[in-house]
Parts: sequence; C-alpha cells; structure tokens
Amino acid sequence: MKKFLFLLVASLLALVQLQAQSPKKDLSKVNLNKRPADHFMFQMGYHGWGARPDSIRTKGFGRYFNFYVMMDKPFKSNPHFSVAYGVGLGTNNIYFDKQIVNLAGTGPSLPFSTPSNGDHFNRFKLTTVYAELPVELRFYENPENTNKGWKAALGVKAGILLKSYTKGKDFQNASNASYYGKTYIQKVSNKRYINGTKLAISGRIGYGIVSLHGEYNVLGVIKDGLGPVINAYSVGISIGGL
Repeated sequence: MKKFLFLLVASLLALVQLQAQSPKKDLSKVNLNKRPADHFMFQMGYHGWGARPDSIRTKGFGRYFNFYVMMDKPFKSNPHFSVAYGVGLGTNNIYFDKQIVNLAGTGPSLPFSTPSNGDHFNRFKLTTVYAELPVELRFYENPENTNKGWKAALGVKAGILLKSYTKGKDFQNASNASYYGKTYIQKVSNKRYINGTKLAISGRIGYGIVSLHGEYNVLGVIKDGLGPVINAYSVGISIGGL
C-alpha cells in the first residue's frame, strides 16, 4: 500500500511537470462557470488488514464502500489545482476463516477464537462504520471540464467510529453440517475494542469521472493495548465528477 501511495505521488508530480511543459494558456481566461462547486464521490473496492499476526485468519474479498459530499475550491492563481473538503461515511468489511471475533468479550484484549471442536460460521465478518471528513489537494489537466482529462489527488481522512459489529451466518460443526439452518444469523454490536478514531492517507489518479483509489489508515484498527497493532488499507475505484 505504501508503494501505491509513492507511485501516486510520482504520478501526480509527472502530471504537474507535463502541464508545466505544455503550451502556456492565459489562466485568467479559464472559464470555471460551468464547473460544479460541490459533488458526490463514491469509492469501493478491496479492504484488507496489513501486517496482522498469523493467529488472525482472514479470507475472501474484504470490501469497502465510501460515500462523500465534497466541496471544491480552485486556486485563483492556478485553477489546475484545488482544495476539496467534505463529509461522508466509510464502511469496511473483513471476512474470517472459521474464526470468531468476540466483540462482546470482557477480557483485556479482543478475542479471535478458533473453537477446538471445529464449530464455526460458514460466513463471518467484522464491519466498521466511520463518519469521515476527507480533505484533498487536487490537480486537473482540464480545469474547465473535470469530466475530461487526467486528474490526481492526495489527501487525508479523519473519522469517528459510529458502529462496529460482527455478523455470523449458518453455524456449523467440524463436518460443515448446519446446526440451525442456513438462514441462521448471529449479530453482535460493540465498540469497546475498536479504535474510535481514524486517520488515513489517501490518493487517487484517473481520467474523467473514474479514478484508481487507495488509502492507508495510520491508526490501528484495534485500540492501543486491547489487541495487536493492525493497519487497514483499501484499494479500489473512485467515481465522481471532480
């Protein structure tokens, strides 16, 4: 993930250099009247936990979905650049391999248990939902029509945990025989062990309304002292007019 952000910064600098070398245009004649000041932004893709201990067994395709309302403020001195800020929700899902995460535990650390008798859920996930405040520094190849041309952005996201819960479906024995039927669901909601704040470095690069997006949470998923240090990351696509 760190390599992705490094490549993103390098790509942004390359775009800036190409723009600087292109034929000069009188920036005072750039017309931004048709450029929206606010817009929606959607992000979705793969969500993972980096550097987790071997005792934590994840599987499948962890997913994230983010939704924001953003305000965009072009620089008066150079409308190829802007600062954007907004508010929204970020949701993350991690799936586990025959392992139960006990958010309702009362011990000194978050339990990741694997029952010795082989009992397990066919599908088990941990979901976190954060209220987020993203801020971005943006570059546009075409500042008059941001739906065309290359664009890139670097930013940070601050978040506050709204909800964390686990959801297990179809409780089975060691032979994968269901105890209560395939429709059985167990859901536990508790924020005790999960970090209540989020601080992530984000970036994206793309063309038109679609960008490749990545972010890295510099704060651990689990509160300090209540479990191993695990930093979450996401890689996917971002869709938005700016």
